[in-house]
Amino acid sequence: MSEETGFDDQAATGGEPAGVPVGHAGARVGVEERAAWTANGFVPLVLSIVCFIGALRSFIYLAERGDAGLDAGPWGWFAALLVVLTGLLAASITVVSPGDTRVLQFFGRYIGTVRRPGLTMVVPASKGRKVSVKVRNFETHELKVNDADGNPVNIAAIIVWQVADTARAVFAVENYTGFVEVQAESALRHVATSHPYDNAGPGEESLRGSTDLVAAELAAEVADRIAIAGLEVVEARISSLAYAPEIAHAMLQRQQATAVIAAREKIVEGAVSMVQGALRQLEANDVVTMDDERKAAMVSNLLVVLCSSSQATPVINTGSLYT
Repeated sequence: MSEETGFDDQAATGGEPAGVPVGHAGARVGVEERAAWTANGFVPLVLSIVCFIGALRSFIYLAERGDAGLDAGPWGWFAALLVVLTGLLAASITVVSPGDTRVLQFFGRYIGTVRRPGLTMVVPASKGRKVSVKVRNFETHELKVNDADGNPVNIAAIIVWQVADTARAVFAVENYTGFVEVQAESALRHVATSHPYDNAGPGEESLRGSTDLVAAELAAEVADRIAIAGLEVVEARISSLAYAPEIAHAMLQRQQATAVIAAREKIVEGAVSMVQGALRQLEANDVVTMDDERKAAMVSNLLVVLCSSSQATPVINTGSLYT
């Protein structure tokens, strides 16, 4: 039994301590959340009011008798006891709002967490710290990192998170809010450098083309990094993604060229299909009989008309191909 934390520590001779989480960096946390002793808070509230009234009436009675201090005999001791009881009962009352918890310490020792909302009685003279378990979100700064291809990109993400273990959130790290922000930006940098912005190879995910997969990977990495602080990730999304300004124009030209090539390939594919259909129909309907030279001339003319980026002006040949 550890004297500092009040939790069982396993001896160094055998394995991992039961119930003690290990962070990704190997750090051990010797405290976990547990329920604190609580009772209905209205009972000590009523008793403290009764004790306060009793103490007040006792002092009034002593004042009427002309007695003061402990020389007043049993009535003086009784009045002092009622004052002490009033203070202890009042100190044991705490109010917990929905979505909040109260982490309790008794003379520096963690004794539990109160999650039940409302007026609650806890151990008297215990010190409580409010910890919110509501879902929170924040957007990281726009980071400038190099993707897997070495191209500088600007990227930002929105992280949705909440406190899962209030004890670790309070005692494992100095400031859990700042901790999750720093770790989220670190994870975002790592994920961004692991994928290309676009033009991913076979079996690879790009930042622009596989946003959902990249977001899921980011959420898993952030969750792994902040688990040591008792925090969990609800969702992670990429909120901003673009090439850095110094290469944005060049990359835009590359994207435009890729789009033009893809469009031309589609046009040529359709033109070839149309020429093949025209030749088949002409031969099937016995409209005209053409040798290979005439077919080549017809294919050339049709492809020029169909693939031209501007309106074609045909020239009618009234002679023979052989003159």
